[in-house]
Formats: sequence, structure tokens, C-alpha cells
Amino acid sequence: MKSKRIRFKLNGEWVELEVKPNELLINVLRDKLLLTGTKYSCGIGECGACTVLVNGEPVLACLTLAVDVDGKEVVTIEGLAKNGELSLIQRAFIEEGAIQCGFCTPGFILVSKALLEENPNPSEDEIKEYIRGNLCRCTGYVNIIRAIKRASKYIRGRSYSVFKSD
Repeated sequence: MKSKRIRFKLNGEWVELEVKPNELLINVLRDKLLLTGTKYSCGIGECGACTVLVNGEPVLACLTLAVDVDGKEVVTIEGLAKNGELSLIQRAFIEEGAIQCGFCTPGFILVSKALLEENPNPSEDEIKEYIRGNLCRCTGYVNIIRAIKRASKYIRGRSYSVFKSD
């Protein structure tokens, strides 16, 4: 199978590499670029653990061909922290105990980022609808929803004490 050279912006930096036409984005991220924060779980688009952002939209890296991100911007969980400082969403997930085993957390955080960029003040029902494609076996979703609400407040400039619930 003939390889194709692709170029895309990954976490703010342009990368260029050879991929096979049928190579999945998750395999390129994890195996070629060594970004293991994007998790491989179900492999059929049912769990959301492999969620990344492509041009700001959540996509499942286990179902996305690497050639399809050519010329686009891809953000993985590794691209959220800046200068060693966690993003507001990452901080909120830690503060609300929404990380448990952590396997699903990168997907939830990235889908939350997309939601909060689209709607900085979502209702609980809107949060539930937006995260419905992401599965967690540990938290029961309560802490995840609280974390997204907290991140929403941070993003809108409403600061409050660390570890203090609403």
C-alpha cells in the first residue's frame, strides 16, 4: 500500500509524516508521535476514550483516517496544559474528583473543551447530551458533570476556592 505524506497542526506545532491510506489517527498519534494520552479502548467508536479535537470538533481517533487530518488542526490531551499549567478544565476535573482511574478522562476533557467553547454556560441537560458518547466505568458521571460545571464557571471568570463544591 502506497504511503502518503500528510501535514497537520498538532497541539500548536506543524508535523509532517508518511502514513498509509488506511492508517487510523489513533495509531499515528500513539505509535508514531508517541502521544499516549489518547486512549485506545473499544475500537468501534462506542466509548469516546479516543476523542481528540479536529478543527475544534470532537472526533473519534479510532474511526478517523490519518489522511483525513491533512491540513487540519488536531488537539490531544497533551496539548491542553501550557507552560506546565493545567487548563481550567483539567483543573476542574481534578478538583471534582472526576478522574478516578483516568482512562476515559482525556476523552471527557476534550469533549468538555468543545462543549464549553460552543456554549460557555451549558445546563446540566446540555452537558449530559454533549458527553453521551463518552463512557466511564468508575465515576457514575456525577463528578464529571460537576467538573464541567466548575470549568464553565472558571471559563466565565467566576473563580472560587479549590475543592469547594457549589
